Amino acid sequence: MLPLISAPLEHGRALFQHGAGRLARIFKWLTLVLFAYVMAAFLAHPDWHAVWRATVIPQVEWSSGFLATFVGILGTTISPYLFFWQASQEVEHERAQGRRTVAQRQGATDTELREARTDVLTGMVFSNVVMYFIILTTAATLHAHGQYVITTAREAAEALRPLAGHGAYLLFTLGLIGTGMLTVPVLAGSAAYAVAEAQAWRGALDDSLRLAPGFYAVIAVAMLIGLALDYVGFNAVQMLFWSAVLNGVLAPPLIVLVVLLTSNPAIMGTRASAPLLRALGWATAAIMTAAGIGMFVTM
Repeated sequence: MLPLISAPLEHGRALFQHGAGRLARIFKWLTLVLFAYVMAAFLAHPDWHAVWRATVIPQVEWSSGFLATFVGILGTTISPYLFFWQASQEVEHERAQGRRTVAQRQGATDTELREARTDVLTGMVFSNVVMYFIILTTAATLHAHGQYVITTAREAAEALRPLAGHGAYLLFTLGLIGTGMLTVPVLAGSAAYAVAEAQAWRGALDDSLRLAPGFYAVIAVAMLIGLALDYVGFNAVQMLFWSAVLNGVLAPPLIVLVVLLTSNPAIMGTRASAPLLRALGWATAAIMTAAGIGMFVTM
């Protein structure tokens, strides 16, 4: 579940343009559904003293299960596919404003950078708040009652009903449905952007099927593969979990590249990253790398 909530909140501003504007407006309001997870947490009636203590003083374990979960949570927060999605959507956003060539899109004003910073920070805060309450709800109900094996999102919602009540069940179910509707385009679209760029294909959500057949073919194939994996009986929750772990393992090299590029004045000019941002970038890469190594060592 956690891999599905970061993208829609962090990257909603430039989702689709022009002909898909109506869909963008629908998705923008649909993100409010994710706050159903927050309400479900309160209906679960957790021990708030224990919640506060565990939040402020987390229990750290040197075990493969703990470290794999830690890497997975990091992987949902800094996911490699979002590097492709965000960059490509920013380009589409600028094209929609009439900047059709690379020369026209070079540089950014102070106002544009402030807007982008506000957009990303707002999305990061809200996405992590929602993720926190998903963890809280399941910990206070499923984990507290010894239900550790959940194979589908439906099982998670159904298991929640006798423990937290019908209201929490309905809200959790609403959140799951909204999350799925929001993230399928993001996940499939990210794969399409990555493949199209690697193959030098024309590809954008603003293009028609006739202009970008390969781009839309990747989206269609990705969705069909996802449906096939579900119908043949794969454990959906395990697939989500290990995909998040894989994201956490693959992210550090990309973070290193981003830090190197954004710190280079020859590339960024006067917009090179400040020392504090560079330090945070290197620290993030180091922590994720250490967690990934620890996970493999303890397996």
